[in-house]
Amino acid sequence: MLEQQIDCPTKPKTSAMIMKLLQITLVVLALLINLAIAFPSWGDSTLSLTSNPNYFEVGQKVIWLYKPRTDSSDVQRIPAEVVKLSSKQVQIKVYKNNKEFVNRWVNPNKLENSPKVKKSVV
Repeated sequence: MLEQQIDCPTKPKTSAMIMKLLQITLVVLALLINLAIAFPSWGDSTLSLTSNPNYFEVGQKVIWLYKPRTDSSDVQRIPAEVVKLSSKQVQIKVYKNNKEFVNRWVNPNKLENSPKVKKSVV
């Protein structure tokens, strides 16, 4: 018995290729529409960092609201200076009585801006 081999030319499945191309086109189009909508919304939400009360800069004078104990209601207001900034804490420099200083990492919620001292003209 002779086996016959039938050569069928493989025809590219054009309908499958068209569907794949249509799917890729739709995904790309959806991404572009999403970006077109997202960019204007980013522009509306810009905050002025200098008007934000929790915004600190290195070298800025601040007041540290220090509680000696967590269960204490007594809050001491200690003048300090911002030394370093991280995403969750602020390092401050606290001066001691003998002209030395100590650096402490504190929560930014425990800091407030130091009031501006006006120079008097005498």
